[in-house]
Amino acid sequence: MAQKKPSRAIKLFGTEVPEGKRCELSAGPISAIFDRGALRYIRYHGEEVLRRIAYIVRDKDWGTYAPAIENLKVRQLKDAFTISYEATCKDADQAIRYSAKIDARSDGTLTFSAEGTPLSDFLTNRTGFVVLHPLAGTVGRPVEVVHTDGKKEKRKFPKLISPGQPIFEIRSLKHEPLSEIAVTVLMEGNKFEMEDHRNWMDASYKTYVCSLLDPWPYTLKKGESFSQSVTLAVSGKPPKSRPARSAPGTIVTLAETKGRIPQIGLGVPMVEAAAALQAADFIAAAKPHALVCQIDGREQGQKEAAANFRELSAQTGVPVTLEIILPAKEPADKEVSAIAGAVNAAGLTPASVVITQMHDLKSFQPNTPRPWGPTYEEMAAAARACFPDAVLGGGMLSYFTELNRKPAPLGLFDFITHTGCPIVHAADDISIMETLESLPWIFASARAMIGKAPYHIGPTSIPCRDNPYGAAVAPNPDNGRVCLSDLDPRQRGLFAAAWNLGYLSAAAKARVDAVTLGSATGSQGMIYRKLAHIQPWFDGGGARVYPTYHVIAGLTAASGARRTNTDTSAPSKVATLAHRSGGGQVLWLANLTGETQRLKISGFEGPAKLHVLDERSFQAAVRDPGWHRGGATFIRKVGSLELPSYGVARIQSG
Repeated sequence: MAQKKPSRAIKLFGTEVPEGKRCELSAGPISAIFDRGALRYIRYHGEEVLRRIAYIVRDKDWGTYAPAIENLKVRQLKDAFTISYEATCKDADQAIRYSAKIDARSDGTLTFSAEGTPLSDFLTNRTGFVVLHPLAGTVGRPVEVVHTDGKKEKRKFPKLISPGQPIFEIRSLKHEPLSEIAVTVLMEGNKFEMEDHRNWMDASYKTYVCSLLDPWPYTLKKGESFSQSVTLAVSGKPPKSRPARSAPGTIVTLAETKGRIPQIGLGVPMVEAAAALQAADFIAAAKPHALVCQIDGREQGQKEAAANFRELSAQTGVPVTLEIILPAKEPADKEVSAIAGAVNAAGLTPASVVITQMHDLKSFQPNTPRPWGPTYEEMAAAARACFPDAVLGGGMLSYFTELNRKPAPLGLFDFITHTGCPIVHAADDISIMETLESLPWIFASARAMIGKAPYHIGPTSIPCRDNPYGAAVAPNPDNGRVCLSDLDPRQRGLFAAAWNLGYLSAAAKARVDAVTLGSATGSQGMIYRKLAHIQPWFDGGGARVYPTYHVIAGLTAASGARRTNTDTSAPSKVATLAHRSGGGQVLWLANLTGETQRLKISGFEGPAKLHVLDERSFQAAVRDPGWHRGGATFIRKVGSLELPSYGVARIQSG
């Protein structure tokens, strides 16, 4: 029987689960998008002044509930809009219900209020409003704070990413994102404080209800209702109109050669060691610069995993970077020696070693006590003694947040590393692509912290490989969009291919030395294999790789190549990456949106070959690991291009 063709949703997102509808509303100069109970992209005369206002319910592990919305009423009036709804958040153990009202008027004011009532005792890390300020017009800019005691204070939004909360005890915030435009946000019903959301790859500053200085999780008592509200007031002259473009679309310009493409690696988790070995041919064909493998000293089977890593390296010709996690129960020299014994017995000689301990996989607030564990200095000394010929890395196997809160001493390690995950706080499609906006600030803040030390990004993908903020990753049995889950269906779709190119583009522009994206196999992988969870269409569809394989495999050969500077008129819509190859040019383009993007390209020399990874080529690409090496279309002149939803294009001279 012929295999059913994949749906458009499977091609784009790897799942049939819909994301939900959005609608745009306006009230005089104010406009906003209503998105599943929240407001996003709140604009004044078309200019964004707030990224989002949302009522959020989180569990004890920082998982975010998806509210079940009922009795939704949306009214768009001539110069105003109103929204009301009721929502329930629940799991097998607890439930809470809240009613929400939104009222926007033509005078530039908007009020979002809610009353919550726990239907049971409700254990939560946070329940209530969060307000997100966008990065444009805020980074490093002044903000006037009114505190809960009524005192006023003039501060600035941090430029380099703040490891802790920059502002506490907030009642209101006032800033000017544009000349002569004043934006005031009043938050009532509890105290609020701000965190630098860029720590977690969110493209915003977040002001949230309650304080992390207070104990959490906390319990909301059954039947005890509580109210909160957020009021936005915007005033000032309309922004000066921007000159209209002569033609619609995004302009992409190639300029001078500047910097290098990072070395590109592939992750191999300990639990995927045997599976990766079965996919050795596909890994070898991808030609990664390094295999970033892991030995967890808390787990059994260390020698067996190391033997698989050794054999995988031998079959692919790719050196191993070995991440080592110490159990942190005994001195570092003893624990490293035990793991080194298993590694040596397996015949594995890693080219590089990254050393860490189990407590550094979890997050701690700045200046709070940490459990006992070996210091950076103790781990470095033990690792150098046991692996004298290996290049030694340090830092965090968790996210930039954790490195920012516990920086590695300068000069102790040969390179510094951390990883990333775009679904810590939000898992909708728009928010994930927005995380790419935060990367220049993450990379700049890390560089300011580590000086001239080589800077490596460890295994990073849309699904998270660990949860630093709770006991476990979030389950995702239904192929949904779930925060802090190690299973995300978009890893299988064109969406991930576009996001990965966007990540590599930002890393290259920031002169990051090495980047490892996800893993070879598994739920964070780029090579298909049958897993414990259902992979719609891919299970039985004849797939051998996911679309992102062709982005990574297509770029690994460019590791270390001279990068060509690129500029785009719409960086939130189109990611670009260009380099020199054999005297010619190679330009990569990724559509970061769900709509076709029309591109106008300037600065590309001569005729070229065009590869487009999109819905039309999806089946051929996932069934043929060598697809990216063939099937090109010849074009005489590179001038314009239409790039479909989440499509990726490669244009190569020749």
